[in-house]
Amino acid sequence: MKRILDPLDERILAELTANARIAHAELGDKVNLSRNAVRQRIERLERDGAIQGYTLKTGDGRRPASLISAVIFVYRYDRMRGEEVLQALRGIPEIVQCEVMSGEFDLMLRVDAATPERVHLVWKEISAMPGVSNTVTSFVLSSVI
Repeated sequence: MKRILDPLDERILAELTANARIAHAELGDKVNLSRNAVRQRIERLERDGAIQGYTLKTGDGRRPASLISAVIFVYRYDRMRGEEVLQALRGIPEIVQCEVMSGEFDLMLRVDAATPERVHLVWKEISAMPGVSNTVTSFVLSSVI
């Protein structure tokens, strides 16, 4: 039986995707769990097949090909005083880029996630934030530069 991943599992997987060698204590700090709780979750994720192995990333700086990227444009209710939105976005590990924009949109976010479903969950979390009035999301089809 395939186990459903909870948001903490998803955050652990995102952090391990970014750095598979991260220490359990450091990972625990990032996801607000103890070192031992993180170790137990990783062991369960391995047993359940959510983690099926570890791989080597080369030094060319490219992101893993298995990640799905999306761009989310965010409209804030109060674009000049929307710091609480920015603070909340810093806590979502799948957000790898956040730019404050001039023009029509207030923020441009780049999201890298393991699955389209995880992008959807990140979008739902963002759109439910107090201070966010609307969003527009586009999946990245290919990266040219």
